[in-house]
Amino acid sequence: MFSELGRVIETLGKERGIEKDIVVKAVEQAFLVTARKKYGIQGEYETRYNDGDDDIEIYQYKNVVDEVRDPIVEITLADAKELDEEVEIGDQIGIKIENPNFSRVDVQTARQIIFQKVRDAEREILFAEFKHKEGELVTGIARRYERGNIVVDLGKADAVLSRREVIPGENFKPGDRIQAFLTEVVMTNRGPEIRLSRTSPLFLVKLFELEVPEIQDGTIEIKSAAREPGQRAKIAVTSVDKDIDPVGACVGMKGSRVQNVVNELQGEKIDIVKWADDVDTFARAALAPSEITNIQIDHEDHTMDVVVEEDQLSLAIGRRGQNVRLAAMLSGYKINIISKTKLQERIQKSVANLVQISSITDTLAQVMVQNGIQAIGDIAAADATELAELLEVDAEQATGIINDTIAAIDAGDIQLQADEEEELVSASAVPAYHGIINKEQSDDESQDKFSDAERRLREELAAFKLK
Repeated sequence: MFSELGRVIETLGKERGIEKDIVVKAVEQAFLVTARKKYGIQGEYETRYNDGDDDIEIYQYKNVVDEVRDPIVEITLADAKELDEEVEIGDQIGIKIENPNFSRVDVQTARQIIFQKVRDAEREILFAEFKHKEGELVTGIARRYERGNIVVDLGKADAVLSRREVIPGENFKPGDRIQAFLTEVVMTNRGPEIRLSRTSPLFLVKLFELEVPEIQDGTIEIKSAAREPGQRAKIAVTSVDKDIDPVGACVGMKGSRVQNVVNELQGEKIDIVKWADDVDTFARAALAPSEITNIQIDHEDHTMDVVVEEDQLSLAIGRRGQNVRLAAMLSGYKINIISKTKLQERIQKSVANLVQISSITDTLAQVMVQNGIQAIGDIAAADATELAELLEVDAEQATGIINDTIAAIDAGDIQLQADEEEELVSASAVPAYHGIINKEQSDDESQDKFSDAERRLREELAAFKLK
């Protein structure tokens, strides 16, 4: 019944790459299940593979008693003495089942269990092997499409490159070589699922690691990366060696290094930016090629308001907002691009609105606007002491300004705020993720990045103390 069991065990181990001990345990467990089904599930059994005899030994354990009530789990003392003379009442004795007489169905059941256990072990081995490769580049062959996803043969296992992880415009045919970033390995009911990406910013990072030896040896570090796959990308680099230019090293001789990356990314344009710990300096570099007039940074809210000249506005924003979006991703800050001309026009209108109050001069109005007081209602609600400190006047004058304002409001003969005009913020970009180290991703990377034009107007006016 169990002939050539050793050959089967050896063959399974070699074909599946599984250690012999694991296959042996699968065989033992399979026949244990089969024995329970044949001799009674309430019994206690043990199975052992005998390598020398190439056979499975099955033992049934029974309690030694005076009177047997359940023959599956009990044996009389007299019968037990025939097997072991030293046995006593209350002992448990193991009885070898010499001729199990398993039927064809029993053997088939055991066979199915063996192969299932071997498959489970194989899955665990594959999972452990590829789990260690998370975050690395892998290369495979496209085999087929399943529900729009590409199944990639990695040799020992198949991986999945989903439709959304393929660079727009890419078309792979069965047999094509595919290089991708291994994002994660998860265990499913069908075994380990290996997930790949060609759109992740980390794919870009790994490609540069391959092309630039200085990144591999740690001389140059990629601090952040941002991509709009297939269109444009930015990476921020720094060097631990002052004598090595990180940007030049990544570009390579005549652009050879960066060009190899561009070719792999289907012509994606790549800007290489020098990293700076100072956010102001780094933001200016990230927003290149535009020239920045002024930057006001709110580190707590991770927001920066950027003022540019009118002729630099389109460069700063980029085609369809691409430049400012990538800069926002690269820095991890929300970036508001503001036209200096529009900002100054709004400030002038706010000043003109405030000087309706007789005791407010043009100079005082300028100071108020620069410090965030843009509406007449703000003056009426102000504290006299704080206003005096802000305007550098005495408390009596500050109180007079507040009283004049309240009286003018009560009289109803003034305009409470400046006329609304076109939006102040020309473009606003929210980072889709924050950095490449923690790989935090937003739920919706395709969300509209242009919004909230007036939401922080008062802070913007206060921040930029333009003359």
